[in-house]
Amino acid sequence: MRPILVVMAAGMGSRFGGMKQIAPVGPHGEIILDYACYDAIRAGYEKIVFVIKKENEDLFRETAGDRIARKADVYYAFQEQTLPQGFEIPAGRVKPWGTGHAVLSAAPFLDGPFTVTNADDYYGPAAYRAMAEHLISSSPDAAMVGYALKNTVTENGSVSRGVCDRDKDGYLLRVTEKTRIEKRGDGIVSVEPDGEKPLDPETVVSMNFWGFGPGALDSFRESFLTFLREKLPENPLKAEFYLPAAAQDLIDRGLARVKVLTSPDAWHGVTYREDREEVMSALAAMHGAGLYPEKLF
Repeated sequence: MRPILVVMAAGMGSRFGGMKQIAPVGPHGEIILDYACYDAIRAGYEKIVFVIKKENEDLFRETAGDRIARKADVYYAFQEQTLPQGFEIPAGRVKPWGTGHAVLSAAPFLDGPFTVTNADDYYGPAAYRAMAEHLISSSPDAAMVGYALKNTVTENGSVSRGVCDRDKDGYLLRVTEKTRIEKRGDGIVSVEPDGEKPLDPETVVSMNFWGFGPGALDSFRESFLTFLREKLPENPLKAEFYLPAAAQDLIDRGLARVKVLTSPDAWHGVTYREDREEVMSALAAMHGAGLYPEKLF
């Protein structure tokens, strides 16, 4: 069965200052999402599910969805504020419930193995090929594509990354979400409540490029309920259910192993408005080198 691509695009890009998912970065006005879908389609993905906010549907369709729908089957899942029965939205809460919840929002469309990515990250074609091959092989293992931390930070502020520990066979042992990673001169640190902790630039981190079988969704639902009961009360306005935490639950409960795949491609992302120029330059060079045609779609 061909894998399904889930693209998380519900975030409004508050640090970027608008909907960074639809900011043009390619030589003909392409957005990062165009490159993601182009790379996925040529790797064998035929079904794409965009997780967006309902109020952004018309703009999203006009900007990207309708164009991509000419090359693949496109569906829309809406990440809403609603919660399971028995739980109430905390007063004043406006923040989405996080990347793990975004995947659950797409669950009605996930009838096969699926890959999850961010709409504002450029992962490169090798990542999609590696993940597609893994999922098509019918391996019982989940998977993630990891990147060296040094290739995923920005000069323009802090980023959030899932720091990964692997065993000797290349399987994920633990992923720890670090929500404020910053450059410090020639080094990289994690800013934490008790101070700054240095990080090895070669540390493998999760960029939310994951692959799962459809059976993982039941575990994600249970993990979300645990989050609502135990984590949300600690920070009711800002706590989020992260996808790496859902994957960690799979590992801790012995429900799946997570194979760490690698990609030789450089990662590029637009976290802040100032990042856009670097991404535009990198993509222009890739077009010039023939990695991409003059126009993607």
